[in-house]
Amino acid sequence: MLENTGIPTEENLSKVIPDQERLSQGAVAIIECFQKIPCDPCAASCKFGAIQPFKDINDLPQIDFDKCTGCGACISACPGLAIFVIDQNYSDKEALIKLPYEMLPLPEKGQKVYGLDRSGTRVGRVKVIRVIKYKNKTNVISITVPKKKSMEIRSIEVEAKNNG
Repeated sequence: MLENTGIPTEENLSKVIPDQERLSQGAVAIIECFQKIPCDPCAASCKFGAIQPFKDINDLPQIDFDKCTGCGACISACPGLAIFVIDQNYSDKEALIKLPYEMLPLPEKGQKVYGLDRSGTRVGRVKVIRVIKYKNKTNVISITVPKKKSMEIRSIEVEAKNNG
């Protein structure tokens, strides 16, 4: 149960994940925001109007998947680290995931890191494709993952480099 564990259920996720047809069309944002709290920077960050304006500051974000380009501007705007971009068309075998990342050390392009599921459990090794560093916003990390893991992996674990 989300309220007890902080981990969304399949029922929660079914309400925010686009259908297979939309996923097959290219990069798209997925907003895994499930709590009604006063927050709306995601809507202001979307230059394409895909994230609908809020009627009430406590509303849950609503996204028009047909308007979403998968640009990822919303990822760094979300203080709840709840937005991800999934691109199922990255390659024949891999999907690209853009995700928020606020931990140190930051990974480097080309580095292998652990992909983590929503509970923080390691799912497997994944490759960092891009690191976008922001001074006053959340960093955005792009990773490649096996397509079948694209709806499972939602964070990464970077191993600290041994200096000794």
